[in-house]
Amino acid sequence: MNELKSFIERWKEHGYEKGEAQIFWTTLLTDIFNVKDVASFIFFEQQINGKFIDARIPSTNVLIEQKSAGKDLDAAYLQAKSYDNELPYNKKSRWIVTCDFQTFQIYDMNKPKTPPQIIKLVDLPNELHRLKFLVDVKSVDINKQVEVSLKAGAIVARIYDALEKSYKTVTAETLISLNKLCVRLVFCLYAEDANIFKKNQFHDYMNSLGAKFARQGLIELFKVLNTPADERDEDLDDILAAFPYVNGGLFAEDNIQIPKFTDEIMYNLLVRADKQFNWSQISPTIFGAVFESTLNPVTRRSGGMHYTSIENIHKVIDPLFMNELQDEFNAILSGKSTARNKRQQLINFQNKLASLKFLDPACGSGNFLTETYLSLRRLENEVLKQIMGAEIKLGDLDNPIKVSINQFYGIEINDFAVAVAKTALWIAESQMMTETSEIVHKDLDFLPLKTSATIVEANALTMDWHIVTPSVDYIMGNPPFVGHQWRTSEQVEDMKVVFHDQPKHGKLDYVCAWYKKASAYIKGTNINCAFVSTNSICQGESVATMWKPLFDAGIIINFAYRSFKWRSESDDMAQVHCVIIGFAYYGGSSKLIFDGDSIIEASNINGYLLDAPNVFIQSRGSSLQNMPKMTKGSQPTDGGHLILTPDERDLLIKKYPAAKELVKQYVGADEFINNKLRYCLWLKDVPPNKYSHIKFIMDRLTLVAEARRKSATKSVREAANTPYLFTQIRQPDTDYLVVPRVSSERRKYIPLGYMTKDIICSDRNCIICNATLYIFGILTSSIHNSWMRLVAGRLEMRYDYSPAVYNNFVWPNPTDKQHKKIEQTAQSILDARNLYPDSSLADLYDERTMPPELRKAHQLNDRAVLDAYAFDHSLTESEIVAELMKLYKKLTS
Repeated sequence: MNELKSFIERWKEHGYEKGEAQIFWTTLLTDIFNVKDVASFIFFEQQINGKFIDARIPSTNVLIEQKSAGKDLDAAYLQAKSYDNELPYNKKSRWIVTCDFQTFQIYDMNKPKTPPQIIKLVDLPNELHRLKFLVDVKSVDINKQVEVSLKAGAIVARIYDALEKSYKTVTAETLISLNKLCVRLVFCLYAEDANIFKKNQFHDYMNSLGAKFARQGLIELFKVLNTPADERDEDLDDILAAFPYVNGGLFAEDNIQIPKFTDEIMYNLLVRADKQFNWSQISPTIFGAVFESTLNPVTRRSGGMHYTSIENIHKVIDPLFMNELQDEFNAILSGKSTARNKRQQLINFQNKLASLKFLDPACGSGNFLTETYLSLRRLENEVLKQIMGAEIKLGDLDNPIKVSINQFYGIEINDFAVAVAKTALWIAESQMMTETSEIVHKDLDFLPLKTSATIVEANALTMDWHIVTPSVDYIMGNPPFVGHQWRTSEQVEDMKVVFHDQPKHGKLDYVCAWYKKASAYIKGTNINCAFVSTNSICQGESVATMWKPLFDAGIIINFAYRSFKWRSESDDMAQVHCVIIGFAYYGGSSKLIFDGDSIIEASNINGYLLDAPNVFIQSRGSSLQNMPKMTKGSQPTDGGHLILTPDERDLLIKKYPAAKELVKQYVGADEFINNKLRYCLWLKDVPPNKYSHIKFIMDRLTLVAEARRKSATKSVREAANTPYLFTQIRQPDTDYLVVPRVSSERRKYIPLGYMTKDIICSDRNCIICNATLYIFGILTSSIHNSWMRLVAGRLEMRYDYSPAVYNNFVWPNPTDKQHKKIEQTAQSILDARNLYPDSSLADLYDERTMPPELRKAHQLNDRAVLDAYAFDHSLTESEIVAELMKLYKKLTS
């Protein structure tokens, strides 16, 4: 940190392109990012077609265009882009950085249409992580591994399809055997390319058999791979006898069904999968998930190969434990201990790495466990490099590798995923053993398998996790996302088991059960947990339902990622908005909130993921501060038969002109926002003789009665006796303010507006009678919308407003001058809308098409409302909501 302060101090007020650019970048890389051999890492003034590139970092595909302080960085980008266009294809830049010493502009060339990220020199203490791409060679390697792993998944799919066609009949048992067969074949293919088997050993054996004898040959091979050399038949064929003993249970089952092989199967296996592909380059983290999704019948039907990106996995494991372990290792290296003491510290640290235990209670194909194992082993390899660098002989190391897959535990309900997870970890172990061999200059034997992760096939929500392992250090994972309305009957029962002491859990997401179960498991321990979850668990009513009992029990949130898009890496999968929450029964040394590219140090992280007190917004029947009552509009519950299209309304009136007074304009959220026309039969207080002779209306009332009689709700069935009335009538006899209940999450402001009393408002809107301009101004402000985004429920990702949002909202206490100012700015908003009478609210409030007059009016209104709260105009949305939370707690306590 001292080096960074010195760096900022040195360059914050000056910088000359020609004379100081190389010093600037060399210092940044060596002093701040600890690049050892900087001369071979960054290259300056490289010539291309008579021009000179200021700097390039080939290993991370970065091109840098440096300018003197205050120069135009946008123009610098065009210059840099022209250089990049002249580079060979295999040297094209992933990143282009323009810099004037005080500002970095970063262009991601994988996203050419997005604006650059901008980082100020003075902000580096909080923003340094955003420059990590400069030195993150691993991310380049990951991209290559992703490509290879996806290709491997496609190859496996070909083999799978060819094998499936070869079975005489396909049953559930057949598919189980087919999955196990594919796991074994993949292991053999990998073993051959990773030098676990001899070169071409599996290929030559299968090729010698031909399609006709391949089935029997595999049966014999699998038996041999599962038999120790000293227990094999003495008369065994030499080719089979040369195969090593694998162990680990992968080849133990001898009754799997193997179909007859065809020429197509043999070609896919021996040419496409063997000769034309190198399996040693796959990422076991990614391939395990791709492999499972390729062969799992459920995900296979969805048409894509799905995996969680390594980047997203690290969002969980880095703040949970990896950052702390890396810091501890760095502290050993930078310490001033003697060589002997440093050696002992390194050995102690390696022993610590080998002692940690990890549990993923919804592990799927094991990608979190696999990536954690790889990360620990890479760190252990760095330890071994330091030990070997201290000229410690290999003989001094009883066992050069101490981190083991024995440290990893998982629970997974799908049997095939269990097999894939174990195999992915073995592949990871093999790859890391190869890396360690190069460090210690000694060949290390991978076979027979000596270790195995404990992956249990079970329902994690109905079993005792202590059966899997009595204790662990860390629990992590990505439990299934299933909203309460989509749960299966089995999942409903799972929730009842977990929330047996909390009956009001019905609207919680299925993922909440893992939080509850984990909290019970870690009670009275120092175990840390982190799960990926849908962001619904930190919004609306779910916060009080889920987090209040956990906080009351002593749970503390130590880090959290606010809502971000988490998607399976498959084009057919929709993006899901997720959060990551790290929790334990004790507070960490610092609490961190990750919000986009920002990291916030928090004093307390509440259930809404704010740096604010533990406040829980409860459902409330009236406003906290006695503001005018908000209700939902009128609800027809009519099967749609009281509602008319414009054409239906016109036909009715054409035939029965007197029926015009029986039909009213009818407005729900969609009609209000998008200027759509609908109508309804409004027969409240209308004598029967006014419509009993109109067949169209009477037929509609018959259909309404029939629809209501079929309802599961008693009050609706009773309302079948009055089919001419809405089941819930809340239509005001005055003009009113409309707040649409469902609207797009892409809007900064929910579009509000006034309606006249003769327009019937549906229950898809909330209404306030006789709402003043002051009320309109407050509710349409960014302050109220910020509150709404946190407290409201969601339909998919759309806002789901309810009176509870309004009733819990904390209103300001303005002066008369401030009150009048808000009325003026509110009227300005309405006036700006009136300039565009033919535009819908959807048009006016689309961020891409919002008229400048309307945007300006809203900005002035926002400032006026901020002033009424005495809030600083520079507050971010999360800071505004945190302040509102404090006011809410003060009011409710």
